[in-house]
Amino acid sequence: MKYIPYSVYCGQENMDIDAEILDKAISDNEQDAIFRLYGWKPACVSLGRNQQDSFLDVKLLSDYKIDVVRRLTGGRALLHDNEITYSFVCPVSYLENGEHVVSSYKEISQILIDKFKNIGIDLDFGNSKPVKTGFDYCMLVSTGADLCYQNKKLIGSAQCRKNGYILQHGSILYDYDSVLLEKIFKEVIDTTGITTIKEINSDITKEDIINALLS
Repeated sequence: MKYIPYSVYCGQENMDIDAEILDKAISDNEQDAIFRLYGWKPACVSLGRNQQDSFLDVKLLSDYKIDVVRRLTGGRALLHDNEITYSFVCPVSYLENGEHVVSSYKEISQILIDKFKNIGIDLDFGNSKPVKTGFDYCMLVSTGADLCYQNKKLIGSAQCRKNGYILQHGSILYDYDSVLLEKIFKEVIDTTGITTIKEINSDITKEDIINALLS
């Protein structure tokens, strides 16, 4: 696996870099996986590829200096703020069951599960079945791509495919501001189904997570 060191960019730059990595892998016929970690500055709302943006309050986002960007992947909106984001690009043939969407999510997510074990955090896919709701905020929606700690969602991921290659990226919550989330998404943020690194173990720093994932 090839690793790209952690860097911080604005939202559009982050999405452009993910797209460039995917396109270059395709053009180079890359046979290895590429794993990247990144942060966001300023904070940014990312919208799923086909998600409507009518719920967004442009003035509110401007007042809080929060950017907006659209992802290559589907799913619902996320506020990227106090988190670490990963992206994983590989040919379908890199995975044992790459042609099968659910199986490919699980294979890629297993890499995260194994790496988090090294810092004492045991993740799994949770016990809940996928749930469809009217929520705009992605972390409130349960899917088969979630990674959970004690049945609480810690990592939400999304995927897209192009010319026989997969791009999967996802948000690892370090911490969040529930008041700000409710202002942005205009819905009650039920924190009982979400957890963060800080809640799991406040002694673990972002640097610890980055080092574990890039080792």
